[in-house]
Amino acid sequence: MDRREFLSISAAAAAFLASSRATRTFGAVPPLQLEETTASSLQTAMAQGKLTSRAITQGYLSRIATLDKRLNSVIELNPDALGIAAEMDRERRAGKVRGPLHGIPVLIKDNIDTSDRMKTTAGSLALVDAPTPKHDAFIVTRLREAGAVLLGKTNLSEWANFRDGASISGWSGRGRQTHNPYVLDRNTCGSSSGTGAAIAASLATVGVGTETDGSIVCPSSICGVVGIKPTVGLVSRTGIIPISATQDTAGPMCRTVADAAALLTVLAAQDSQDEATVGKRLPLDYTTYLKADGLRGARLGIARDYYGKSADVDLIIDQAVAVMKRLGATVVEIKIPNLGKYDDAENTVLQYEFKDGLEKYLRSRGGRYQTLADLIRFNNENSAAEMRYFKQSIFEASQKRGDLKSKEYREALETSRKLSRDEGIDAILHKEKLDAIVAHSNAPTWLIDTVNGDCFSSYIGSSSPAAVAGYPAITVPAAYFKELPIGVTFMGGAWAEGTLIRLAYAYEQTTRARRAPRYLPTYS
Repeated sequence: MDRREFLSISAAAAAFLASSRATRTFGAVPPLQLEETTASSLQTAMAQGKLTSRAITQGYLSRIATLDKRLNSVIELNPDALGIAAEMDRERRAGKVRGPLHGIPVLIKDNIDTSDRMKTTAGSLALVDAPTPKHDAFIVTRLREAGAVLLGKTNLSEWANFRDGASISGWSGRGRQTHNPYVLDRNTCGSSSGTGAAIAASLATVGVGTETDGSIVCPSSICGVVGIKPTVGLVSRTGIIPISATQDTAGPMCRTVADAAALLTVLAAQDSQDEATVGKRLPLDYTTYLKADGLRGARLGIARDYYGKSADVDLIIDQAVAVMKRLGATVVEIKIPNLGKYDDAENTVLQYEFKDGLEKYLRSRGGRYQTLADLIRFNNENSAAEMRYFKQSIFEASQKRGDLKSKEYREALETSRKLSRDEGIDAILHKEKLDAIVAHSNAPTWLIDTVNGDCFSSYIGSSSPAAVAGYPAITVPAAYFKELPIGVTFMGGAWAEGTLIRLAYAYEQTTRARRAPRYLPTYS
């Protein structure tokens, strides 16, 4: 279902809301409140018989119809969403509850395969008519098994922001421009732009994004939500349109750390088709790390590398660090080794792996376009729609790369791993005996600029060390500067998700910094 078919969903949702209000007149049923609602609170309401999954799903569909006209965050709704919700209600009535996501609506990014009536396009018009994927992505199977309701798919920076160096984050040929829910003429960052904006505006309970370098943590922090970029290998990539076999991962984007932990518990699993996951990590319940005193006794390294670009953001991070100290953490100032020294190597690796992985994916879809050269030709032939604002320089540079046996690729990969892992994060964690590194997540986001593309004016981003190393990071709302969200990042070594969740949860529970966008239309 595309955006033009919202009206039918809106009518159903409006009918539900009207009946809800009519019932409320007699004092029997409270109004459906979904803004800032958590998965656990919805579970409680469903368990008590106060809400059903179908009612919740209808409520979110109505919010999307009302609010997303201005955000443009949802690229497609799932025509089967209400049916899935009704089935979850039937199971609940029969005494079967699959877990904390049973009946909970989730939005996923439009580069994640679903073998249903939705499309999977990475935002590109080239894939709109491609055959439906033969199978759900592994993580979609996990969500379905957990009882989640696939509400729809979110817009993104086209091809996960790996098409052109002068791109506009949050823009795709299919979905057009996503807007920041806090200040509508501001950018959402990318590439998981739609997920960040939609979850910030409470258009679903939880969301899933993907990251290669910054694509979860940047839109999460800029949209004022919690984002977890897991260790590469914790979450399967099977059925996700790829950029990099060594850096890609999916991860949670939620309004609370608790919801993110519950979602990560579902997403994290070994997949025989993704060798990065095999034998790497036993299943964990990440909600067991939700400790209000989780910062007590922690030793944190505060990355001084990101200071000096914005005095206002520096002050926010200093205040965040002061909270961590007050909660019992020991803090030391550090410099992350080798920052910037592996940028060229990372770029080389990504271009090689993108061409290799994307062409394998395209062939598996069996559509008209099966090579990167095919996509380049498509964009040239459809430039009015696809290249109205920016070109495809990254596509063209990647097309010139050879295969993964190339000496250039192998040397770049070795350089990236050595400088980011052994002599980077691992080295400083060991030297200073740290539980985690704390850093700026972002600076106030920039204006959407269709002339110059992303300007990243005075921008601060700390995603690269963890991204290149393949290590985990979590961003949590810290404060607001002129209504624009600012986040703080915790990053650590491989498989440190539990520790990072524990630290982030303790910080979040004390600060309660997150707030809903103020300037969206009033929903009732």
